[in-house]
Amino acid sequence: MTRPGTTAPATDGGAAPNKGDLLSKVSVGRISEVIVDQIRLLIRSGQLTAGDRLPSERELCERFGVSRVTVREALRVLEATGLVDIRVGARGGAFVTAPSSRMVGEGIADLISLSSLSAVEVTEARMIFELGLVPLVCERATADDIAALYEICDRATAAAEAGDYPLALSAEWHSRFARSTHNRAIALLAESLHDPMIRSLQEARSTAPSHGELGVEEHRALVDAVAVRDVDRATELMRVHLTRTAERVASHEG
Repeated sequence: MTRPGTTAPATDGGAAPNKGDLLSKVSVGRISEVIVDQIRLLIRSGQLTAGDRLPSERELCERFGVSRVTVREALRVLEATGLVDIRVGARGGAFVTAPSSRMVGEGIADLISLSSLSAVEVTEARMIFELGLVPLVCERATADDIAALYEICDRATAAAEAGDYPLALSAEWHSRFARSTHNRAIALLAESLHDPMIRSLQEARSTAPSHGELGVEEHRALVDAVAVRDVDRATELMRVHLTRTAERVASHEG
């Protein structure tokens, strides 16, 4: 039986190895967690790929040497983390699936939230991250990207004029700006900063109640710069925009 992390040899006929042969019995720790770790390792190493069907519950019980209750608990964890899709019916079972960008982003966001980052730390990270992606946005933003950014600006302007500007609109604009790089890694990182960003903006607003409204016009000016591919102006506008938030956050925590 092949251990996780190793590649089983092909059969004499050259067929791919049975995926179930990659699983081995467990006997230590919280058993369901060990099962989850084994399957996760196989997915990360590429020995199990999107679309692969895991062995049946009965087969998993035999291979791991555990009860059906334990196997079901492990499968629920894998499903909750987006690693497998549980299907019912004659052709049902547990199938490996590629996690969605939203789920990956939420997972990173949870890690960031649980680490108790300060608003200052979040804002410093944004200074490095968001200034760095401006050139890519100026180069790659499509007409649809620019229209979407202007549309958020329009909603933000209307909210500000009504005296009820939600900071979630600011976070939405920054996430959409990052997506305009057409780089999935950048989009995931931006999504992970969504909630921490709102919390840091709330701290900035506590020192300056109007914080957010000025940012609306800065967002629009940034889109204007992107529309004409003016990297220098867009970078300077973003620097000014983020620096003001950083100063207000530092003032709040100081």
